[in-house]
Amino acid sequence: MTRTGMQGKGPLAGLRIVEFEGLGPTPFAAMLLADMGAEVVRIARPGGRPLLPQRPDFLERGRGRLPLDLKSAAGQETALRLLAHVDALIEGHRPGVMERLGLGPDDVFAVNPRLVYGRMTGWGQSGPRARTAGHDINYIALTGLLHAIGPKSRPLPPLNLLGDFGGGALYLVAGMLAALLAARRTGRGQVVDAAIVDGASHLGTMIFSLLESGLWADTREANLLDGGAPFYTTYPCADDRFVAVGALEEKFYLALLDGLGLSPAELPDRADPANWRLLRNRFATVFRTRTRDEWARHFAGTDACVTPVLSLSEAPHDAHMAARGVFIDVAGTPQPGPAPRLSATPGEARPEPPEPLDAASLLERWRREESG
Repeated sequence: MTRTGMQGKGPLAGLRIVEFEGLGPTPFAAMLLADMGAEVVRIARPGGRPLLPQRPDFLERGRGRLPLDLKSAAGQETALRLLAHVDALIEGHRPGVMERLGLGPDDVFAVNPRLVYGRMTGWGQSGPRARTAGHDINYIALTGLLHAIGPKSRPLPPLNLLGDFGGGALYLVAGMLAALLAARRTGRGQVVDAAIVDGASHLGTMIFSLLESGLWADTREANLLDGGAPFYTTYPCADDRFVAVGALEEKFYLALLDGLGLSPAELPDRADPANWRLLRNRFATVFRTRTRDEWARHFAGTDACVTPVLSLSEAPHDAHMAARGVFIDVAGTPQPGPAPRLSATPGEARPEPPEPLDAASLLERWRREESG
């Protein structure tokens, strides 16, 4: 069976996925799958306002929008007809919503037993909080990870990257790809229950391991990787911009000291956390003597693991980022390109089609492709 249509050229070319419009991790997961070549169709509320105000919305790239009233019997019937011809679906509603619409797993498996049913929630499909509201900050708060991030004075949310996108969308994609492989082998689909509390906790496996081993203090700014260590943190420079220091290994630490003009013989043992405040003060004093960009040039090409802390608007113009093409032009707007990079079947960021899709035309094309 050959499938063409709106698919890209990446490794997932040949897959069809229906995405039920949602926020944050749901469209990000759909974008990633579309970047990798899948044909993704986003079912949206007819005449509805965009869920997020930004335009362009980079998370909508690579797939068409199909307006469909899922509260009507006709809309639900159309959705089921579409789902009979696809490999997977993505939905990010609270538990029970899709079932009330007649589009729950049992309803869908009845028309397409091979389908992979991807469900994206914060709390998961079960548990006492499953049907309650929440956002990224709430989910990672319950995992213990928010407690570990930020200065001593208070925890700070790491944008919504750790929960929504790291513990949520990426785990949804990983689970769906695994389930799609299983469906290809067994002929049977399954439900992927991707909960942000599950994924974020799983991301924290190494930290929980260090805590269990007695190598991590259950507080902020007191550990090797949380800004507590003076050789793994940020420092303000003469212009009040910052550099990031990540000189963990001894040879990198010695390169840092050499770049700062400090002698290791005159400094206390960095392995003892009791000396970290003194070392931090010494390093801070030196970093204040030059601007951020002066330090960046000074450490360029060395293994001291010192880099400038760039702003969001500066990042695309960095020499390394530009050389790799980390940011690309999509329909006249610079945005992060597909990742990771595959040597034989690379992904492709495609703009969103300007016109809404038509369900009848879509079904006709899919049937034609399947019969061919």
